Amino acid sequence: MTVAANPPQASASERTALAALARHFPPGQLGRYLLVGAFNAVFGYGTYALFVAILDRMTPHGYIPASIISSVLNITVSYLNYKWFVFKTQGNYLREWARCVAVYSSAIVINVLLLPLCVFVIRRWTNFFAAAPYIAGAVLIGSTTIYSFVGHKRFSFRT
Repeated sequence: MTVAANPPQASASERTALAALARHFPPGQLGRYLLVGAFNAVFGYGTYALFVAILDRMTPHGYIPASIISSVLNITVSYLNYKWFVFKTQGNYLREWARCVAVYSSAIVINVLLLPLCVFVIRRWTNFFAAAPYIAGAVLIGSTTIYSFVGHKRFSFRT
């Protein structure tokens, strides 16, 4: 087996496409976004689980209000983390926070609609009846990562 001394080179159109894609992700920004996003996911899931534990004792289907309450808190924490550590914008706190709320609002609506379905499916097809809201919440957290990055980059923290 021989190894080519000159590996195949990317075509001009491939280089142009890669350059166009790279312009959307300044050096380090995507990595910082993923690190901050991992913290936000852990924090967000922790607050969701805490509110589920509290509200499930008080009301049937306590996981639904737990999702809504934790979302408002988590949006604010996420906003500050993205502003300070990822996109590093100056000023405009209220405007950018409102834009973050707009980006996350559709995700909240989708999660609130999908959460009962996910809980039902988990309860129906597994033995995790009590854990179903927690499992469903964890599954749905991952569904907004790419959407929120693009939304924040192009809308929330647009300069």
